[in-house]
Amino acid sequence: MGAFKSAISPRDLIQVAGTPACPVILDVRRREVFEQAEDMIPTATWQDHRKPVVPAGIGPVVVYCVYGHQVGQAAAALLRSAGVNARYLEGGIEAYRAVGGPLIRKGVLPERPGGVASHWVTRERPKIDRIACPWFIRRFVDRNAAIHFVESEWVREAAAELDAIPFDVPDVEFSHIGELCSFDAFLDRFGVNDPALRHMAVIIRGADTGHPELAPQAPGLLAMSLGLSALYADDLAMMDTGFALYDSLYAWCWYAAAETHGWPPAPASKRTSEAVQ
Repeated sequence: MGAFKSAISPRDLIQVAGTPACPVILDVRRREVFEQAEDMIPTATWQDHRKPVVPAGIGPVVVYCVYGHQVGQAAAALLRSAGVNARYLEGGIEAYRAVGGPLIRKGVLPERPGGVASHWVTRERPKIDRIACPWFIRRFVDRNAAIHFVESEWVREAAAELDAIPFDVPDVEFSHIGELCSFDAFLDRFGVNDPALRHMAVIIRGADTGHPELAPQAPGLLAMSLGLSALYADDLAMMDTGFALYDSLYAWCWYAAAETHGWPPAPASKRTSEAVQ
């Protein structure tokens, strides 16, 4: 049996950031430090390091402070004492930043006391942008976000009723600007410089705005998105299934964009020798 590791390395956290396997992340920087900071790790919520709390059955959990010293380690220890599978981020957010971990701009959303989920609303019958944007929200902003679909002409009114943020309709903050689509607006507003997400944005833009020449993958994304729409009458079910499509696209942009596939397969000896080089 392997020994329990009380820390997770920045590179290991990067491997799962923005994926379904991402742990619950708590920002436990001291309150005054957190308030002065400009960014945070995606989906993190702030908690006091002296009294961190997570609901029963939630886990695993990763906590981070500035440098991974006593603040983060104390918070992780308190959670483990309460029976939570918690680790601290080795080197803190600064080590994570130094190795290129994705970050998002702080303060874009109103503060959510007690971890209350954010609400978002857009037009019904989503195709591309209106699946990609909820995927970004859930994977990089608020893992518990509620997404609502309503008739196009009632999006703003529904947003007011639900205390929700409207997106992908004209004249709102998160929408098309010029040749850019709503997914671009999310990345820009949250200050995201993750190269994999920026690569995705070009593909999504090409599929969503009728410009397949922007990326070779854009026509394929359009075809699969239209197929999902044809398969599902329920918008939320379509969205949930569509998340797997964007999870795969994000993983491809990160790790597999240079990989090729052909026939016949290369001889085993050649593949082995290439892997060793």
